[in-house]
Amino acid sequence: MSQTSLIPESKLPALGTTIFTQMSALAQQHNAINLSQGFPDFDGPDYLKARLAHHVSVGANQYAPMTGVQPLRDAIAAKSAELYGYRPDSNSEVTVTSGATEALYAAITALVRPGDEVICFDPSYDSYAPAITLAGGVTKRIALQPPLFRVDWQEFAALLSPRTRLVILNTPHNPSATVWQKSDFAALWQAVKEQEIYILSDEVYEHICFADEGHASVLAHPALRERAIAVSSFGKTFHMTGWKVGYCVAPAALMAEVRKVHQYLTFSVNTPAQLALADMLNAEPEHYRELPAFYRARRDRFVQALASSRLEVLPCEGTYFLLADYSAISELDDVAFCQWLTKEVGVAAIPLSVFCADAFPHKLIRLCFAKQEATLDAAAERLCQL
Repeated sequence: MSQTSLIPESKLPALGTTIFTQMSALAQQHNAINLSQGFPDFDGPDYLKARLAHHVSVGANQYAPMTGVQPLRDAIAAKSAELYGYRPDSNSEVTVTSGATEALYAAITALVRPGDEVICFDPSYDSYAPAITLAGGVTKRIALQPPLFRVDWQEFAALLSPRTRLVILNTPHNPSATVWQKSDFAALWQAVKEQEIYILSDEVYEHICFADEGHASVLAHPALRERAIAVSSFGKTFHMTGWKVGYCVAPAALMAEVRKVHQYLTFSVNTPAQLALADMLNAEPEHYRELPAFYRARRDRFVQALASSRLEVLPCEGTYFLLADYSAISELDDVAFCQWLTKEVGVAAIPLSVFCADAFPHKLIRLCFAKQEATLDAAAERLCQL
């Protein structure tokens, strides 16, 4: 038997290495300033690091409960009550996961059956569609159009069918840096209320929202939250993406199904990190309360630094990303432009087309401003020379 015959038929034949890994590797190869992959180049809070060390030192190093440690689940429920006026049951409606990506995968796997249709809004985060495919579902996409990237609710209603099972939304939205408003959730409810359609709300940037009315969460909509799974990320909130700790909130009946997947996917999450995060939420809640101002200052500094460039910067209502139109600089498509920008200019960015299944005929790139001020200033100086 030849070795070739042992190569399995791929369940995801069209997928390769993610664009985020590719661009970060290219940035390292060419010593470029990496504004591509979405992670800070600064560390998280000292108190949080100290509490991690404490819990390690006192022996909290064995398996946590499958659902997450009780202090953290209780703190999550309290935070939800403070911010969204809804306190989930910490025992049956909150689960700690290995990052938000695991929560998304577990939710999709738990809900989607072969042949079910799942609606996504493009540009969309790249983990959704593969999980839908692996579950046997069919991805249905609505293209959001720049510069506003607003949902056309008539188009949404027309896409619904008897096979529609799940709607995946993301607010604040990566990569467009736009946010949903309360009116969007009201429109969503009117469209789905007569069918058995579930909602997966990716809210990992919930605390990085610059809208005047603040973050509009699915948890704040009494009717929708009865059929919704909300997903959040401590990595985004506390500048600790490498910790890979997230969580989800859902009604008990939905959460029971998510937990069936979670317990055989990761079972439980890093124990001392969970305990440290619980301490952080209880002792220093001002961190997440002040996060919009923290990132707004970085956004405004970067936008101002780019003011003399030939890039057209689009409005940023949330996340730690900026979109920029490079039409005045190059005729290259966005993938080729990002490769050129990394190699020749020394700044790595992400092309918007990789977030879309269909052709995306716009010259837009995504830049991450979760960086030190010196990093942003140096990147802007290079970009202003174009």
